[in-house]
Amino acid sequence: MANVTVRLAIRDAIAEEMRKNPDIFLIGEEVGEYEGAYKVSQGLLAEFGNKRIIDTPITEAGFTGLAVGAAMGGLVPIVEFMTWNFAFQAIDQIINSAAKTLYMSGGKVNIPIVFRGPNGSALQVAAQHSHDLSSIFSNIPGLVVLSPYDSADAKGMLKAAINSPNPVIFLENEILYNESFEVPDGDYIIPIGKASIKKSGKDITLVSFSRGVHTSLEASKILSKHNINAEVIDLRSLRPIDFETIINSVKKTNNIITVEEGWLSSGLGAEIISRVSSEAFNYLDAPPLRIGALDVPLPYAKNLEEQSIPTAKRVAKECLYHLQNN
Repeated sequence: MANVTVRLAIRDAIAEEMRKNPDIFLIGEEVGEYEGAYKVSQGLLAEFGNKRIIDTPITEAGFTGLAVGAAMGGLVPIVEFMTWNFAFQAIDQIINSAAKTLYMSGGKVNIPIVFRGPNGSALQVAAQHSHDLSSIFSNIPGLVVLSPYDSADAKGMLKAAINSPNPVIFLENEILYNESFEVPDGDYIIPIGKASIKKSGKDITLVSFSRGVHTSLEASKILSKHNINAEVIDLRSLRPIDFETIINSVKKTNNIITVEEGWLSSGLGAEIISRVSSEAFNYLDAPPLRIGALDVPLPYAKNLEEQSIPTAKRVAKECLYHLQNN
């Protein structure tokens, strides 16, 4: 085991897979000479050269279309978006080309491609850099959607994404890049579609992903002071979702709260609670609860930003109120 930042874990996953497969290349804005807007691609240009680490102009539609075409031709592109909010410029290529081609070709054309970059809120980067796109991409057939929390998951899940024959949306988080977690030694892959129980508990199930896992774990510490033992589930995979792990947890705790930094309307929490209500309704002691971002573009002002997205104190407070009043 080694203590590694999420940033380095992602870089290592890319480098290790590129050494194995000469068809893999990384493309995006500032991924080469600048070594990535968030320094994720440090050292890759020096090792693999500019034919495999490709700097592009500010043309998301252009370089994404190029990468999708390369995948159709048998290469394995990794596309970095400086922020997932900029992926809206390439939404046609991601959805109409990458996601739909296998179906439209009658199963003859795979698109082995990874779209990755920071998603959701950071610290005071304002509305056009803070949109959590998790639920939007999770709605699209043909896409696999992954969102890691810690370094081990970031590395193992990215390796699974690179080796998948399908287009994968890989949603990272800017704040988590600097966080360090233990990473297993050697080469390993984390299977797509399997959630992780980050903390076992018996009184209530908290389900989240990405930075929301940290929020939920911190909330569980506050709840423990009130003699409430929360179970925390990290989804890891947002499409497909591991409903089995969630439902088994609800059968044990009899309560569920979902935590996400995206808006609640048509969000992942709604999908999870719908499935739990239909498959584990009789196990619930209280109505399910969703906690998410306020229904506004994320403000720039620090005090307003903090009020707009779930915090550990808010999650714990809502959990307590929920349990005490149902």
